[in-house]
Amino acid sequence: MKSFMQTKENIKRDWYVIDAEGQTLGRVATKAAHILRGKHKPTYTPYVDCGDYVIIINAAKAVLTGNKLEDKKYYNHSGYPGGLRVRNAKTMINDYPEEMMERAVKGMLPHNSLGRAMGKKLFVYRDENHKHEAQKPSKMEI
Repeated sequence: MKSFMQTKENIKRDWYVIDAEGQTLGRVATKAAHILRGKHKPTYTPYVDCGDYVIIINAAKAVLTGNKLEDKKYYNHSGYPGGLRVRNAKTMINDYPEEMMERAVKGMLPHNSLGRAMGKKLFVYRDENHKHEAQKPSKMEI
């Protein structure tokens, strides 16, 4: 019996909604990265983007444990001298919850062109409203 290897021609993609309300940021991110990579499918192939689309709603209502709200830092650099911007997790979850969730998920994907393609199938929203109802996404429990 031959081993099955997925090709991009025979990939069937589904849509999933993950509700982050009351959930820990890391647990939501690991579940989303798992689905984006396609590891939940029996046809998973490491070198093919065989994952599904993921919609994360209520990103602003995700929780962080411990002292992460004050201690966890997010760094950006503009490329110019003195262009380092540092924000803590409290600022991020209040002002930019979508970016915080995207960073958490994309950090768990491969850091190459395959991972960038997987990251494009992630959609994060601050509240429960999203614009993907036409795709009929199914709810994913954590």
